[in-house]
Amino acid sequence: MKTSIHGVRIVLGVSGGIAAYKSVELLRLLTKSGADVRVMMTRNATRFVGPMTFEALSGKRVCTDLFDRSDPDASIRHIEWAQDAQGVVIAPATANMVAKYAHGFADDALSTFLLAVTCPMVICPSMNSDMYLNPSVQRNLECLKSDGHLVLEPGAGELACRTVGPGRLPEPAQILDRLTALLTQK
Repeated sequence: MKTSIHGVRIVLGVSGGIAAYKSVELLRLLTKSGADVRVMMTRNATRFVGPMTFEALSGKRVCTDLFDRSDPDASIRHIEWAQDAQGVVIAPATANMVAKYAHGFADDALSTFLLAVTCPMVICPSMNSDMYLNPSVQRNLECLKSDGHLVLEPGAGELACRTVGPGRLPEPAQILDRLTALLTQK
């Protein structure tokens, strides 16, 4: 039985929340574990952490747009990456990204990519506590769980908005452990 993710092709999806900075550490842990990681970011995610940071750590170009004029293959990259991926992690998964994926909306590179993915996926919600506890968000998360995705419960504590409660992105080491378990189970 495979017990590591060495050589496994992973796509790390980063949506636009303050916890995007933790995705940098997650990428570092994934690559240290030997995973072959590509990064796809929403435009809003790039407001929190620049693509160059992820490119430096992954050694690969980051996808931020379906229609990158400097790359003639960009318009089909989301399909190629979805077909090639052996595992996907969305961290952070904002309320917006959760809603888009739960309802099949595809209006950017990451949400379009998600609709083409067929491999195991770990979704890591991260948002304000009131947003996380909102019945609409909870329904969307239940929808994703019922679709067979692993949704990690967010941590509780002080959030960037200075409120206290659930909504913190799980620690990168915990995300790595859960992804590894998902991808290496019999």
